[in-house]
Amino acid sequence: MFLIVLYNLSLNLHTPMYFFLANFSFLEECYISTITPNMLKNLLSKHKSITFYGCAVQMYCFLLLAATECYLLAAMAYDRYNAICHPLLYNVIMSKNSCLKLIVSSRTIGVMVAIVQTALTFSLPFCGPNNIYLFYCDVPPVMALACSDTQFNEIVTFIMLLILHVAFLLTIVSYTRIIWTIIKHHSSARIKKAFSTSTSHLIVVTMFYGSGSVMYLRPKTNYGTDMDKFISLMYTVFVPLLNPFIYSLRNNDVKYAVRKIVRNMK
Repeated sequence: MFLIVLYNLSLNLHTPMYFFLANFSFLEECYISTITPNMLKNLLSKHKSITFYGCAVQMYCFLLLAATECYLLAAMAYDRYNAICHPLLYNVIMSKNSCLKLIVSSRTIGVMVAIVQTALTFSLPFCGPNNIYLFYCDVPPVMALACSDTQFNEIVTFIMLLILHVAFLLTIVSYTRIIWTIIKHHSSARIKKAFSTSTSHLIVVTMFYGSGSVMYLRPKTNYGTDMDKFISLMYTVFVPLLNPFIYSLRNNDVKYAVRKIVRNMK
């Protein structure tokens, strides 16, 4: 909320980079809100449960926001690539219309992934006992409760993961081009600028994909351990919690905007 309000109050932050960051902050706010309230309720309750339809809604929202975040992170990497590698054309390439298209595209892919995955998962027959080993409804733990063959669902899940990893590859390509541009120009000033605007984003990308990959890119037989709960807690609660601090405390533009607002309030 702090970053969203700051973006709207500070004219110097009305750039594509902070437009994406404001959208990312709103996404993270929704992302953590789909899981944390029910998790806290169950921590305080002896009867830890979630309804069938509540589980479906939670899974849909979680998948929608997680998939959208993958492509929004890719869009933010593309923005940094154009700012560093094509500075003279930056305002033309990253126009307001282009930024809106990237936001809409990321959300459209998120909706597609969430609808397909949730519909297929909850079309499976569940015979009980329906005990989910995690603190929220994710695809692997819910699918594990099915009392029928889930091979088709596993294939579709693998395809959905490939779609999401396209975003990861796009992010890697963007930063590879950024690093190559820095090396090619041998400019210390450009290196400083690149790292000042890109390091925070790289940290967030590493934490998000790192914890997510450990959770999903494993054999099915390895699911159901206490380590899974810890890893899930990392990318559903702690990573979204840390992201605003990473972007604000490491960002000189954000610090300047805060100081300016404080001065105007005196």
